[in-house]
Amino acid sequence: MATSISKLLSPNFFLILICLFFLLTRLYKINEIPPSLYWDEASIGYNAYSISQTGKDEWGEFLPIHFRAFGEFKLPVYIYTTAIFIKLFGLNEFSIRLPAVLFSLMTVLITYLLAKELFRDTKLALFSAFFLTCSSWLFIFSRAGYEVSAGLMFFILGVYFMILAIKKKYLIIFATLSLILSIYSYNSFRILAPIALILLLFLHIQPIKIKNYFLILSALIIFIISLTPIVRLLIYDAGFGRVQAFTLLPTIQQVYDLSGKPHLQLIFDRSKSTDWNKNFTNILTNYFVHFSPSFLLLEGDSNSRNHPQGFGQLFLTDIFLALLGIFIIKKQRKLLLYLPIIFLFLGPIPAILFKEAPHALRSLTVVPFLSILMAVGATSISKHFKKAPFLIIFIYLLFFVYFFQNFISQYNRESSQDWQYGYKGLFLDYKDQFNKFDKIIISDEYAQPYIFALYYLRYHPEKFRNEVKYNPVNNRGFSAVSKFDKFEFRKINKEDLKAKKTLIFATNLDKLDNISPYAEIKFLDEKTAFWVYNEN
Repeated sequence: MATSISKLLSPNFFLILICLFFLLTRLYKINEIPPSLYWDEASIGYNAYSISQTGKDEWGEFLPIHFRAFGEFKLPVYIYTTAIFIKLFGLNEFSIRLPAVLFSLMTVLITYLLAKELFRDTKLALFSAFFLTCSSWLFIFSRAGYEVSAGLMFFILGVYFMILAIKKKYLIIFATLSLILSIYSYNSFRILAPIALILLLFLHIQPIKIKNYFLILSALIIFIISLTPIVRLLIYDAGFGRVQAFTLLPTIQQVYDLSGKPHLQLIFDRSKSTDWNKNFTNILTNYFVHFSPSFLLLEGDSNSRNHPQGFGQLFLTDIFLALLGIFIIKKQRKLLLYLPIIFLFLGPIPAILFKEAPHALRSLTVVPFLSILMAVGATSISKHFKKAPFLIIFIYLLFFVYFFQNFISQYNRESSQDWQYGYKGLFLDYKDQFNKFDKIIISDEYAQPYIFALYYLRYHPEKFRNEVKYNPVNNRGFSAVSKFDKFEFRKINKEDLKAKKTLIFATNLDKLDNISPYAEIKFLDEKTAFWVYNEN
């Protein structure tokens, strides 16, 4: 009997419980919370749908490596994964968000394996997986259609393989391939993956074994070759389109032709002086603000799509356990064990070059390594107090249940504007009326309304490509769809009402004065999303 109970309470049993807890809290009401798709999710979903139907993206490119989308060039891994689920379950929120859940679940499992391999302690590994599952920082990114979920999983997998390769050198190649997949999943890893690769390859340099050098050289060559599409994007396909968001390079702009086709025409405005000292000061400030009490414990990311408002990125006890973990590792003085600390401090680097800081999304790499450090601290406490594991688990379940309950009950109302909920009401509530009108004009005040029309109406990609008309592309490379079929996307004016059989959706900024609207579409906080006018 005792043996049966012992087997039941094995590490695998607890790991399965953690995974089930993860899936339950991520899949619960996944179609409803967050309240709607935001524009990147809609773009990912529609491009994946287009691939699944025609093998081409919305622009007509056959199986592209980079998806032009709005001109910011989305990456392929999440889109092609989503295409599989759309083929299975159709074009809907579940198909678009499920890959993020599964990628994040894999991140939890790989974090468990990585911690176990580094510290040779199963209890520590279980704590790592548990803390990551309860992380409020990871939470929103693990249940909405964020590309970062794929990038983080492959990055952690690459680190794990590189540690395993200390004994089995051939795994260096698998580690390199995993890091390559991370850079084709999310842009942050285009900065972190090369740093990680160089850092981890140093672990394998042993002068006596020539074979090691051959594998290291092979890994570097494979990695460099894999960068060819990225270099081509930068040189020929306007990959600099978003460089204006950089803090370091404020005066460089990308130029596009009238059709929206990108070209390498970089303009450095010599008439403007660049204060490099100020730029580097901004970069340092952007880095350290990711470790500030305000960001970590009080307010968190100010964008409600990146984090529920009213909560810090961490729970208070996270800081204590992580600091204890760092202290214990420093006492052991084993180089390999320093890796979680190193990656903890490398994690914010992709966010520091941009104007929006602190940024929970771009610095998400911090979280798995922070969880491992917390587990080191928790395991140390457990060695001195037998009941400590139960107390720690109980405390974290209380923290997480409070966070989760608030998320379920409050999040939609507080964040529906950031999730562009108004488009959901527009296209789902009014689609049955569209056939009654010859023209439907939708304000472009919220940007990219066309992608929501395509998504919610399940518009056939080939039909869209034959009908679409574009406005001139702006200097950040964002495509501007002006019309397709009977839909027009632009500013609203009084003249529009003179045309018969016209349905108009205006925002507060282009509401028609002295003209009574036919109806109103509201966000979940009761604020107006669109005013509806019709002329029959």
